Amino acid sequence: MSEETLLEFPCPFAIKAMGKNNLEFDLLVIEIVRRHVPEDEKAVTSRPSKDGNYLAVTVLIEATSKRQLDAIYQDLSDHPQVLMAL
Repeated sequence: MSEETLLEFPCPFAIKAMGKNNLEFDLLVIEIVRRHVPEDEKAVTSRPSKDGNYLAVTVLIEATSKRQLDAIYQDLSDHPQVLMAL
């Protein structure tokens, strides 16, 4: 099975997840990403929506493979509090 991608690994990669704005959503996203990233993330930023109902969390990591990124996105998408993962 080939891992076709335009990315050259390892490389910096930003993962973004969006969900309802609550006190623990950013911690949830970080926890899910850390399951797949052997080293700590490089940076974490969060930004509320215009009305403050939703929160976008961006986690910058050093991605090591397409398989790793696919696993992160799958776990984020599977979680009921994550409305969207980009």
